[in-house]
Amino acid sequence: MNQKEILAVLKELAISAGRTIMEIYETDFDVDYKADESPLTMADKKANELIVTGLAKSFPDYAILSEEVKDDKKRMENDYCFIVDPLDGTKEFVKRNGQFTVNIALVYQKRPVVGVIYVPVTKALYFASTEEGAYLQQGDHTRKLTVSDKLDSLIWVGSKSHSSEKEENLIAAHKEKIAETISAGSSLKGCMVAEGKADVYYRFGLTCEWDTAAMQCIAEQSGALFRQMDGTEMLYNRDNTLNEKGFYIVNRPENIWV
Repeated sequence: MNQKEILAVLKELAISAGRTIMEIYETDFDVDYKADESPLTMADKKANELIVTGLAKSFPDYAILSEEVKDDKKRMENDYCFIVDPLDGTKEFVKRNGQFTVNIALVYQKRPVVGVIYVPVTKALYFASTEEGAYLQQGDHTRKLTVSDKLDSLIWVGSKSHSSEKEENLIAAHKEKIAETISAGSSLKGCMVAEGKADVYYRFGLTCEWDTAAMQCIAEQSGALFRQMDGTEMLYNRDNTLNEKGFYIVNRPENIWV
């Protein structure tokens, strides 16, 4: 399959998973907690089953890494690996603030080449590929995404549930350039930089591959710079799935402040 055909499958799976998530969102659902105290709901489980089953059926030769599936390290032997977060922002889901997403990415030789992020509440569909660029589809309208070119009066976007002292210090050090600080949940932050609604996003805390792969593809294909905090490239389908160095997504190289 070419990237266009792959994207078509990923979009359909993300939207279907979003429908399943919304069915549960509108009920009095239970919340369980994992060993790391992060929340887990039936929405995570059902969306994961739908996506992983669909990917395995359509792409039997590709590996899959999902937050909600026991990791099989054999995936590292495969050049192609899907990286899935069936419900990114479960904390936001539990809070019922609507800021959660479905994330599906395809990486080839450790780099994201296709990415889809679906927002079930608003039905916004962000998607990107290295061949076609990045887009936002809302209803019948689809538009190409391009980052802003701003160097001042910047909009800083940060996490709704995971802000840090390092972020506060960075904001303070560059307050003359920052006009506004806003917060958002899940991978929406990277999407906001991709569509020019925000200009800089710095994340010092820990994330995992499934939190960032689709977002990285969409951000990079819109012209954003996505790097780990030490300036190195973020690679995927690794042995250690934890993103330990943090990362940033900025619209211009001049806004790299680390």
